[in-house]
Amino acid sequence: MNVVTFLLACVAGGFGAGLRYLADVGVTALTRGRFPWGIIVVNITGSFALGVVTASLPEAAFIVGAGLLGGYTTFSTSALDAVDLWREGERPASILQIVVTFAASVVAALAGLALGSML
Repeated sequence: MNVVTFLLACVAGGFGAGLRYLADVGVTALTRGRFPWGIIVVNITGSFALGVVTASLPEAAFIVGAGLLGGYTTFSTSALDAVDLWREGERPASILQIVVTFAASVVAALAGLALGSML
């Protein structure tokens, strides 16, 4: 990897983190609940986009995948949300959040790979 590619991935990661914040805040404002729908939507859409990029633009996979989408998606926030729900006594919601995030993200990534391979 050259220095320019590395720097582009760094900038893209910062941009992805900003997009994550905006998407999370936007979805949370629409749902108005404690359940972390914003982060779930971020992880599912990011998984789908990564599948598309990986299959259709492998030469851009590092900058867009590791950079932009790496900054956009977040397993750590999702895990923290599940722990917070658990601690607040919302155990069914905590388990649901974990299962939905994982299962839907995998399905979204597979769908993205399928779409990307058709492009």
